Amino acid sequence: MGRELQVRVATPEDLEWIHELRHRVYAEELGQHAPDPGGRLRDGLDGDNVYLVAARGAARIGFVSLTPPWLGRYALDKYLTREELPLLDEGGVFEVRILTVEPRWRTTAAAPLLMYAALRWIAARGGRQVVAMGRTELLDMYRAAGLRPVGRTVRSGALTFEVLTGSVSGLTKATTDRYRTTLGRLAAQVDWRLDVPFAPAPDGCEHGGASFTAIGTDFRTLQRRHQVVAADVLDAWFPPAPGVGAALAEDPDWAARTSPPAAAEGLLAEIAAARALPVEALAVGAGSSDLIFRAFGQWLTPESRVLLMDPGYGEYAHVTEKVIGCRVDRFRLRREDGWRIDPARLSAVVGSGRYDLVVVVNPNNPTGRHAPAAELRSVIAAAPARTRWWIDEAYLGYVGLAESLADLAATDPRVVVCTSLSKMYALSGMRAAFLVAEPVTAARLRRWTPPWPVSLPAQLAAVAALRDPAYYGERWQRTHELRRRLAADLAGLDGVVTVEESVANFLGVILPPDGPSAAQLVQECRRYDVYLRDLSPLSPEYEGRTVRIAVRDSAENARIVTACQAALAALRPGAAGPEAPAPVASGVATAGSAR
Repeated sequence: MGRELQVRVATPEDLEWIHELRHRVYAEELGQHAPDPGGRLRDGLDGDNVYLVAARGAARIGFVSLTPPWLGRYALDKYLTREELPLLDEGGVFEVRILTVEPRWRTTAAAPLLMYAALRWIAARGGRQVVAMGRTELLDMYRAAGLRPVGRTVRSGALTFEVLTGSVSGLTKATTDRYRTTLGRLAAQVDWRLDVPFAPAPDGCEHGGASFTAIGTDFRTLQRRHQVVAADVLDAWFPPAPGVGAALAEDPDWAARTSPPAAAEGLLAEIAAARALPVEALAVGAGSSDLIFRAFGQWLTPESRVLLMDPGYGEYAHVTEKVIGCRVDRFRLRREDGWRIDPARLSAVVGSGRYDLVVVVNPNNPTGRHAPAAELRSVIAAAPARTRWWIDEAYLGYVGLAESLADLAATDPRVVVCTSLSKMYALSGMRAAFLVAEPVTAARLRRWTPPWPVSLPAQLAAVAALRDPAYYGERWQRTHELRRRLAADLAGLDGVVTVEESVANFLGVILPPDGPSAAQLVQECRRYDVYLRDLSPLSPEYEGRTVRIAVRDSAENARIVTACQAALAALRPGAAGPEAPAPVASGVATAGSAR
């Protein structure tokens, strides 16, 4: 069977049909609106809404309308004030409207397909909550789909609607559970033209980037690493210190077959010496993800309330929301504020006393901004005693280790600092990290640490790396120079993109509202074996238009610029090339780089 059923973002040609179908259904059939002599029903949000269309061959069969939060207004604003419906002021709320299907197709899978497409599109833009108006007589159907009434009723023409809401993850689960067989069949039949994969990743999270998949996760085609530019993960562009290679090369057979020190005693002692910290305040793990899962699993329950920065490193949302099931709030960072953490506003939010844990990645990934240590110390000092702070300093070396809060963490039971050795020390493949906590807290975590948490090669490498601060200081400085050059070259691409520099080993590229989406640019660059990261799923603050690019060496940075230039040209309206972007095969990126 051919892929005759198609789902796409509406084209200008589709809009006339949408206006005509809306008139037939909502004016003539349902009496919600007065008939229009021209037989068209338009909307004040038409210029800003996103319409998704389902078609079979040349016949359009249905559509659904989406209103993203960055517009600052919703259709519901016509009926209710924000005081009456405060959820509209929460971050990440998308309005889903007027799911409409041609009469002859209403008994088919068209409506479920459009509902599913809307959820996938919203998830790809970082949406967390959906709001909708549902006809009162169909309330049971909406409940079965996972929506719940908020207790507000709206009258429009001859119809009465309930205001409904639901989480994107919950609605996606309800839809995939209820229509699993149908969706499985449609996956093989539908011509999916959206810039988001048809199916979500198995656990709803992509850990790391897609570049290793291009190299080959079965390790049979490792020579591909020389062709692939892995700028979708934030691994260092430089090699580890010379002493690392020497330590691993001295007797690799022995290092491979020998059990390491069971509690990584030598590594702990080296960290304590290098950072002037008491060894009893330390715990080590196989990367910071190991420490995050282990610590949060001990401290948090589904009843815990957690505050995350938004945008922020996606692994924290994954662990707290999807693994543990905590109640998670977001502290919204704004592009117009330079993504800065406003200490006064953060103090006011945390001062409520309702948070068990506040997570701050500093410098922040993916915004690339750094909050001065003095500001964070003041906020923490004024915070309630019951609130624990987790400070992730994976990229701090690019700012300066003097900005660390490790000394505070070693004495204050409310503060924990986590430091990955992956990004700063070019040891991502080794999997080594440590955290700093008041000794009683650190001891509890060590009790829940299995023996041999860090492999012998990783311990040897980490110790050697920590013994060569001069080498890494020079590499961090060189990274700044490479980043500035890459930023200047990208900013010169026909003036169509805006570049946001960071303080670390990456930068952001913002596409114009009338240009391609971030997902389209990422997908097109893969034709040139250049892998970038679409930040859209991390937060609606990115509006589906921001790509993160890791700093590589000069040659690979040049390939990145060339690929972006070619991709933007291919995606320009009217450009020769494929009618639509190649189908997206990988899962939605939500977590960020491996730590």
